[in-house]
Amino acid sequence: MLSYEDIRKDPAIQTYITRADQSLAALGYTEHAFAHVGRVAETAGYILETMGYPQQDVELVKIAAHLHDIGNLVNRTGHSLTGAVMAFRILHEMDMDPESLATIVAAIGNHDEGTGVAVNPVAAALILADKSDVRRSRVRNQAGDTFDIHDRVNYSVTKSALKINEDKTLIKLKLTVDTRYGSVMDYFEIFMQRMSMCRKAAEKLGLQFKLIINEQPLI
Repeated sequence: MLSYEDIRKDPAIQTYITRADQSLAALGYTEHAFAHVGRVAETAGYILETMGYPQQDVELVKIAAHLHDIGNLVNRTGHSLTGAVMAFRILHEMDMDPESLATIVAAIGNHDEGTGVAVNPVAAALILADKSDVRRSRVRNQAGDTFDIHDRVNYSVTKSALKINEDKTLIKLKLTVDTRYGSVMDYFEIFMQRMSMCRKAAEKLGLQFKLIINEQPLI
């Protein structure tokens, strides 16, 4: 079976991720390169591992996470769908078995809030991990006076953590927001659809989703 390490170290995949992120940088988007996919992979793996899923599923979600944004190489619009097709071609050529390949492609193709649905547990964990990666270090633009709302929101988040409780009934996204840079309302303006997607993804895993900002429960 192909492992997460096999995928992570593959030179061609590294190139696709780098070039996809360069395209997003040209458009003024936040970082979507190795820091992002690495964090998403670790978080998604943590979710499935904590919920008792087999180690094979943990590996699959890490692979899906590593590849989930490569579609940005083609275009930001529809990147989840083009990324799924790219991942299919890459993993098929690496002789991944059809069952694993189908699971990963479905997860990547459904991770974007515009059209995505948590169609399987791997997709659900990928959604939760991806949408919870909000942090200051993803902002490329360092000129605060030219921040757009996405820059403001990401820059305002000084700490973020996604944790499952001991009873495995709740998954909590806890954010510390510096309101000098972005307000809680700013966060909701651009992330409400993503938080709704997280709630549905959590339900797929038998969890309730809660959003806590500056120690105040909001969802």
